[in-house]
Amino acid sequence: MSIISKIDKINSFIRSHFPGIDSVPLHQPKFSGNEKKYLCDAVDSTFVSSVGVYVNKFEEMIAEFTHSAQAIAVVNGTAGLQVALRLAGVKADDEVITQSLTFIATANAILYNGARPVFLDVDLDTMGLSPAALEEFLREHAELKDDACFNKHTKKKIAACMPMHTFGFPVNLKELLAICTKWKIPLVEDAAESLGSFYHGKHTGTFGTLGVFSFNGNKIITSGGGGAIISNDINLAQMGKHLTTTAKIPHAYEFIHDEVGYNFRMPNVNAALACAQMEQLELFIESKRKLASQYKDFFKEQGIKFRTELPETKANYWLMCVELNNRADRDAFLKSTNKEGVMTRPIWRLMTSLPMFSHFQTDSQKNASFLQDRIVNIPSNV
Repeated sequence: MSIISKIDKINSFIRSHFPGIDSVPLHQPKFSGNEKKYLCDAVDSTFVSSVGVYVNKFEEMIAEFTHSAQAIAVVNGTAGLQVALRLAGVKADDEVITQSLTFIATANAILYNGARPVFLDVDLDTMGLSPAALEEFLREHAELKDDACFNKHTKKKIAACMPMHTFGFPVNLKELLAICTKWKIPLVEDAAESLGSFYHGKHTGTFGTLGVFSFNGNKIITSGGGGAIISNDINLAQMGKHLTTTAKIPHAYEFIHDEVGYNFRMPNVNAALACAQMEQLELFIESKRKLASQYKDFFKEQGIKFRTELPETKANYWLMCVELNNRADRDAFLKSTNKEGVMTRPIWRLMTSLPMFSHFQTDSQKNASFLQDRIVNIPSNV
């Protein structure tokens, strides 16, 4: 049975979960709590920029929810990744291992530090960085020298490894962390999409040296624009807060800065929105998991693979997705659903296919190419 013959049924099923909407969005924010109250309070306080009670409150809420030592609220997830890599020790001309199947912010953050990405393959089940691909690359290309890891061929230091939890599905952190520890490579988690996701009972972002979340308008909770860096290393976290506050030394009235920093602190008005959203996070996740369960049963009846969480993981199901049989089915699915006002989107194009990243070192990308041709996101609102 062709995919086209199933489209009407698929569109009808999806629409049944979003009644009264002409055009069903992929994901949009839901403001049903204290958002307006907290925003008005922030405005009335006149503290609307990067100093205010909601910034501190939001950092405490993120740290408590993820069981991390400290959180640093920043303007967006990309800025968080940029600073996290610097905190992990990445310097200009270093190399950072990551995946090619990712949102572009992952790769951009590496270049913002003057470093060079190395793009490795992903696992088919997690859609995230493959431990086998990492092990194979390091075995062939890396050597330990002066208590650090270097690329034998480029002579560059491999200063970090940054996997990304695709659509909120945790990568195989246990194996990745073991490999990185063996090769003395700091692990920085791009957890931008995975607030509310757990791996072996621990929240994503807490396994590496640092983790980073995004609170963009389409994420599971939003602050309009915003992100957060988390770490269980208090010294690193405090340095992160210092760097993102223009590296300004606290003083009653003097402007003294001790290094080149960033004006990356989250404004108080954004944090007010974020606090109200955090209060509802558990409800959002519960609703998403209910929708995912319904999708799973429906698509199984249609003979289409719906992506679900793996054993020993709990996914937030931020963006839900199906896996089609081939590129032709994928394209037909995308065209037909969008034509009928049901928004669907393909997974990202591989970073290695983009002109600004095409010249960096990579491997076969066999699994990433397979997924690029088949994965489609479907409406995932709560």
